[in-house]
Amino acid sequence: MQLVLLSGGSGLRLWPLSNNTRSKQFLPLLKAEDGTMESMLQRVVRQVKETNLADSVTIATSKTQRDMIINQLGANVDVVAEPERRDTFPAIALAVSYLSLQKGCPDNEVVVIMPCDPYTENNFFRTISSMVKAVEQDKADLVLMGIQPKYPSSKYGYIVPQKGGDDAVAMVSCFAEKPDREKAEQLLKEGAMWNSGVFAFRLGYLRNIVSKYIKADNYDDVVAQYGMFPKISFDYEVVEKAPSIAVVPFGGQWKDLGTWNTLSEEIAEDYIGNVTCGNNNSNSIVVNELGLPIFCDGLNDMVVACSPDGILVCSKEYSEGIKDKVSKLAVRPMYEERRWGSYKVMGAKSYTDGYRSLTKELILRPGGSISYQRHSLRDEVWTFVDGNGVLALDGKIVEVKRGDVVHIKSGQMHAVKAISELQIIEVQIGTLLEEDDIERFPWDWE
Repeated sequence: MQLVLLSGGSGLRLWPLSNNTRSKQFLPLLKAEDGTMESMLQRVVRQVKETNLADSVTIATSKTQRDMIINQLGANVDVVAEPERRDTFPAIALAVSYLSLQKGCPDNEVVVIMPCDPYTENNFFRTISSMVKAVEQDKADLVLMGIQPKYPSSKYGYIVPQKGGDDAVAMVSCFAEKPDREKAEQLLKEGAMWNSGVFAFRLGYLRNIVSKYIKADNYDDVVAQYGMFPKISFDYEVVEKAPSIAVVPFGGQWKDLGTWNTLSEEIAEDYIGNVTCGNNNSNSIVVNELGLPIFCDGLNDMVVACSPDGILVCSKEYSEGIKDKVSKLAVRPMYEERRWGSYKVMGAKSYTDGYRSLTKELILRPGGSISYQRHSLRDEVWTFVDGNGVLALDGKIVEVKRGDVVHIKSGQMHAVKAISELQIIEVQIGTLLEEDDIERFPWDWE
């Protein structure tokens, strides 16, 4: 069995901790059984290993999230990155092509697709094993997981099973997409289940659907033609057109921690970061990722969250409606995790002559390295404030340490590698301070 986790989304409902790059699944706010902090993605992958569900996991994601996934899960994880964002069907089609053409999986192998961020229990993954068994027994071309509803909700889609079927594996009658409360109550009476977004099928089944849009003998050709896939969801392109669909029910714990309300119910601590609170707070959470201290008192049913992207002070009652408002505030990600470490933006300015400046704090983990690159429209000044490393500048290698300052002019080739944890203050000066102004080249540190 092959397991594919879908990692996408902007996660703006959890602004300012999440942004277009650092989505909700990467926030290390949950506590593992050993007391360490972990993200939703790390929790799901840990549960997959604990239940022996799959020997390997493939993550389907966007280019902007690839580094963060490797940063959290390690370099050995299989990551399939979309060349461009299209929708869930193209992303799954690309992952299936990778399994078939790159990993050499046979057409009769069962593939399971699921989101990377449900908050659930280990029995959830044992239910996935039941889905795999149903596919192997040819119960249906496509097998879904249905969540037994705890209450009528308009936030989820519904799966309606056929009446009089098998309680363990029922054939699907129809679907209902996010109904109003009255309709949801009626669906519950009919035995409908929430759609978990978990699908199981044989690899060849979806490969046949993929071939309607792209015929290729190798994975690189699929990547090159990726724009030929329609921008459409997996539900619309595959599920609603499937001739035979079955559903396996799951009645245990399952949550989507996509809002501050739901996350606050499972977050590791009420106060995280440099936070000091008085004795008069009730049912409130405070998360501070800034270096500045925060003091809070008299908070009732409140969320306070601070990061380089901004500051949120909001009643829990209204926190689910912040997405549309804060989407107008986000200019660029102010904090990102990369394979080599992380950076945060400390300040940015524009000047009357068209020049701009951007100041970043970069932290490279030991052994981490920034690619060999050059910029055409900006200079960079690097001040090494802690740690030791090696710098490549136009092919020459020099050691760098605390107190060293390097002026990298536009057009100069440069790269850096950390020996110990390396902290750099980077000041960019130029007319275009964006990722587009980067040319990367191969470099061997050996």
